[in-house]
Amino acid sequence: MLEQTLAIIRNTFFESIRQPIMLVVLVIATIALILCNPIAAFTMDDDQKMLIDMGLATVFLCSALLASFIATSVLNREIENRTALTVVSKPVTRPIFVIGKFLGAAGAMLLAAIYMALVFLLVEMHGVIQTVRDPMHTPVLVFGISAAIIGFVAATWCNYFYNKVFASTVVCFTTPLVALAYLLSMMFRHDFTPQPISVGFDSQLWYAITVMLVAVLVLVAIAIAASTRFGQVMTIFITLGAFLLGLLSDYLFGRRLAGLRETWTDRAREQGLTETVERVRTIQLTTGEVSEPVVEQVHVATVPLTQMAEGMEVLLYGVLWIFYAIIPNFQIMLLLDALTQGHVIPGSYVVGSIFYGLLFVIVALCLAVILFQRREVG
Repeated sequence: MLEQTLAIIRNTFFESIRQPIMLVVLVIATIALILCNPIAAFTMDDDQKMLIDMGLATVFLCSALLASFIATSVLNREIENRTALTVVSKPVTRPIFVIGKFLGAAGAMLLAAIYMALVFLLVEMHGVIQTVRDPMHTPVLVFGISAAIIGFVAATWCNYFYNKVFASTVVCFTTPLVALAYLLSMMFRHDFTPQPISVGFDSQLWYAITVMLVAVLVLVAIAIAASTRFGQVMTIFITLGAFLLGLLSDYLFGRRLAGLRETWTDRAREQGLTETVERVRTIQLTTGEVSEPVVEQVHVATVPLTQMAEGMEVLLYGVLWIFYAIIPNFQIMLLLDALTQGHVIPGSYVVGSIFYGLLFVIVALCLAVILFQRREVG
């Protein structure tokens, strides 16, 4: 069973990275990330913060778009071509088939997302040139361009002499080369003066990228679940719809839930059913400083807040809570605000976000298995 599962994962992985859309999106993402550098120079404030904001948003958006195309085709194509019947008629259970497809597509998406993240890290390490006096980061340019040229030349060579698929070959060659370029660039200053790797390594960026990769896995799982019952076009719409709703979850649902709780708390305070609690909030900055403590006087109800509800407010709260719970909140996995404002991202928050994302992956895969159990594949 393990050998068969690994075969499904391997075939799905290579099938995913061989799709032309993979190379097209990665090329577009690379160009967009490079252009983020000169575009960020037109801000009237901190250009580097704008570069980080634009770069990470580009990586996340391109990853979501690519996941909606890649993950929707790996299972839907098997069903439409009826090759899935050949697999599930053998001693391969349907749950194993679905999980294998997910792991293969997830591996391909992680490879693509890591490549885009590495390109972003190189662009961020180069920094925004605000004046003509600002030097270019020569190691980033030399190692980055060299990695791209070697990757494309090697892929062309393998395609011409060994009939290897160009799209998958260039991705497999270029990604480790870009990782090597990033590692070498951290070892030198802009003028090739050696420096410790710790100077160029930004752990906060890697925290944000790690959480973002988990969000990509959530999108892949949603796409796999939707493709068990819908065609490719409909599955793409569902995946992108979940992506947009996840970004707007706090605004559409969280804000209204907080408003209802605040209204109920005000009613409880008017009836003398609250107590005042003092909360002290501090923010640790990446510069090592700690913000001035903010003291808040918070009214906490001494009775369940639902007792303060009127009319249909409890029903409205329940509906909003259900939507807020079942739709993955990508805002908590997109840590742009913390990075651009210089806040330290705690390791505990990263761990909690990873568990939050993996929980949605498990739920989506369970739903995919349930939906695929009764799907006609013959």
